[in-house]
Amino acid sequence: MSDYLVEHAHGMHVVRDGPRKAPPLLLIHGSGASGGFWSPVVPALAEHHHVVTVDLPGCGQSPPSPPYDVPVQAGRVAAVLDGLGLGPVAAVGHSSGGYVATALAEQRPDLVSSLALISTGPSPDALLPEPFLLRLLLAPPLGPLIWSCRSDAVIRKGIRATAARPVDIPDDLVAGVRGITYRTFRAVLRRNTAYVAERGVPERLAALGLPALVLFGTADPRWDPSSVRRYEAVPGARVEMLPGVGHVPTLEAPGPTGDLLLGFTAAG
Repeated sequence: MSDYLVEHAHGMHVVRDGPRKAPPLLLIHGSGASGGFWSPVVPALAEHHHVVTVDLPGCGQSPPSPPYDVPVQAGRVAAVLDGLGLGPVAAVGHSSGGYVATALAEQRPDLVSSLALISTGPSPDALLPEPFLLRLLLAPPLGPLIWSCRSDAVIRKGIRATAARPVDIPDDLVAGVRGITYRTFRAVLRRNTAYVAERGVPERLAALGLPALVLFGTADPRWDPSSVRRYEAVPGARVEMLPGVGHVPTLEAPGPTGDLLLGFTAAG
């Protein structure tokens, strides 16, 4: 069976692609995003994997469901995998989705065989100043008002502000972002910061001892690209840089990103 299937489980919108008997691959989006950010790479991945893409609570087509602490989010994803009878999976996270993937491996090592982190900042001090448009959307007191009145054009500009290359942004991706409320987004950002402030991601990965791929764009405007070198201290971690790519490699360089993921999962 290799058809496209959409379902809801444990309060989350779940999409499954690829042969059901193929090795499972889990895709977790970052904050302010949705599963639609994976769309450009899913077709290539689904040729070799049973791909499971989730919309985290409050994002995309999943309803809000606080609290948004990273370990809580990971527990919800674990419940989805248990319900589907899947595991261990290769868990892939983009940006803060890498925190959820890491926390999933920390909580349920039986469910995760390997980790791939894309544009996942190692610690709070590696965060760069936000682009002006994002600061405008987030900063009170005007932030909530501007957020609620966002047009599709503003959403597209916000996404492009995190990229270093021109990107096409499909309507369904914009719709997935539109569903995120200001309150949910701010809460998710706070809880993400708390997770990495407690313990950096490289340190967490070293303790897990799993095969790991860390992928960064050399022109990432969200996280200091040089901070990716901190992951080199993780035993066995593979670190890859995409030249001239910003924070969203899945949109900016889907071919190379998919190839690196497939090469990593095949080697594992």
